[in-house]
Amino acid sequence: MSTDQKNLPESARRVASLLQSLGHDKPVVLLAETGRTSAEAAAGLGCEVAQIAKSIIFRRVSDNAPVLVVASGSNRVDEAKVAARVGELGKADARFVREATGYAIGGVCPIGHTVKPVMLLDEDLFNYDSLWAAAGHPHAVFNLTPEQLEAMTGAPIADVALRA
Repeated sequence: MSTDQKNLPESARRVASLLQSLGHDKPVVLLAETGRTSAEAAAGLGCEVAQIAKSIIFRRVSDNAPVLVVASGSNRVDEAKVAARVGELGKADARFVREATGYAIGGVCPIGHTVKPVMLLDEDLFNYDSLWAAAGHPHAVFNLTPEQLEAMTGAPIADVALRA
């Protein structure tokens, strides 16, 4: 892991700058291996998979608005629960994700989007004192608390997990 902010990819530098402007005191960290999946990120960070705040983008069918669900890394998102709150969902392909967020899939940060998304935060994230979220690049992450995530995004907390 590297915390040298000068060596960050451009998209991660943008996130680091945004975090600094928000008064966030933790650096953007570059993982030696990719953090494209929650399991990969958790392995690189030495934390539980559930502590990864993964950003999942959907497309709302009625108006093509981006819908961002920030979910615990151990949860699958229940699309029916999300749709009940925000409207019918469609798939978001890589082009839609890049255009709507400004980030590539695997590095979507919960803040700093090109288009302000409709957002929901997984209530299960609040079971942990410390989370890690993508910082604009598949190798870049940053640490924060669930309360900081809520304050940064202004997103409502919801039950979004698919439960057996």
